[in-house]
Amino acid sequence: MSPISGGIDFGTSNSTVGIFRGGRPKLVALEGEQVTMPSAVFYNFEDNGTYFGRRAIADYTDHAEGRLLRALKSVLGSSLVHEKTRIKARSIAFTDIIGSFIGYLKDRLEAEAGEEVESVVLGRPVHFVDEDETADREAQDQLENAARAQGFKHIAFQFEPIAAALDYEQRVTREELALIIDIGGGTSDFSIVRVSPERAQANDRREDILASTGIHIGGTDFDKLLSVSHVMPEFGYKTPTRDGKRNLPAGYFFDLATWQRINMLYTPKAMTDLRQIRYEAARPELVERMIDVVSHRQGHALASKVERAKIDLTDARETTMDISLPGERLRLPVTRAGLDEAIDDTVERVVAVVSKTVAEAGLKPEQITTLFLTGGSTAIPLLKQSILALFPKAIAVEGDMFGSVGLGLALDAKRKFATA
Repeated sequence: MSPISGGIDFGTSNSTVGIFRGGRPKLVALEGEQVTMPSAVFYNFEDNGTYFGRRAIADYTDHAEGRLLRALKSVLGSSLVHEKTRIKARSIAFTDIIGSFIGYLKDRLEAEAGEEVESVVLGRPVHFVDEDETADREAQDQLENAARAQGFKHIAFQFEPIAAALDYEQRVTREELALIIDIGGGTSDFSIVRVSPERAQANDRREDILASTGIHIGGTDFDKLLSVSHVMPEFGYKTPTRDGKRNLPAGYFFDLATWQRINMLYTPKAMTDLRQIRYEAARPELVERMIDVVSHRQGHALASKVERAKIDLTDARETTMDISLPGERLRLPVTRAGLDEAIDDTVERVVAVVSKTVAEAGLKPEQITTLFLTGGSTAIPLLKQSILALFPKAIAVEGDMFGSVGLGLALDAKRKFATA
């Protein structure tokens, strides 16, 4: 019997692990019975423990003293990956933090397998970094090195939309020309793949992949846009200085609205700068709100409120962001129309990449027979409607929103490593 292998979908917002057992792929339980886990790490300063996923978020939400990190995948290939973050008396590199999270996933995989697992297929976006091949390659190398440091000896990569296609192919009954739409927390990836029951048996599928493109836009970017348009003005964004000659500098507002940059605010320099900004502000009470959030390290809690509002607007036409501050409670209404306005330009960029994918395959939109949607951000109404409108003749199929890639990676691992 060949050694057991697996697939890891390390996502910006959520992660899954797949394994091939009993003749089919399955997702591994990561937290209790949950097979999907938030990509979050919390360093608890009270008990010196390191916690992952829902436990990490729960400790942070319960106001345990410590440091929460999310959207870690977004730092791969960026300048942030070379920086370190302060954890009590230690400074820890982001690559080591990513490694610890992958190590947790590896432990869960091995618990399911009942033995050590040395071979893995890691999912990756079509582009970690847009229009920079060197940085993109560095990002993959950084992820590979983080996984290798955790004990994986044989590591392969697969594009996430291709993995989703492999999962979808398990249910098709005839040949289809499928556009795989994988929009997650950090990237939007698209592939056009010929799928059929017969093609599913082949080990080499390169000729069946007609095009594969992507853009570094995902759910966390839509969170940022919603925060900048509806929340940051309540903290002083776009308000003038006392002399009325300019608006307050925007950098720290964008940091607070960006998942992977929130921890950059928790430094003495940032606090000194914010106090200077408050002194210069025409409305210092707004900047004081921001100082309260930063000083109490509630940046991720604020971002979570924004993310929740975005998700609520999937089905609702309006919702309210309820934000608690020291001595104050903000109730900020937001509508579906307001979200659409905030993200409209960015949605157009994503839709342009979809059209580019079809053109690169040498096809016309009407030749696409199936749209397979996976990834949590495919639920955003404006984004989903805008993409579907390009293909009025295609059948839209919704896969496991968070699990399709992990299942496909398990299938790919079986082929690449000849898993029994």
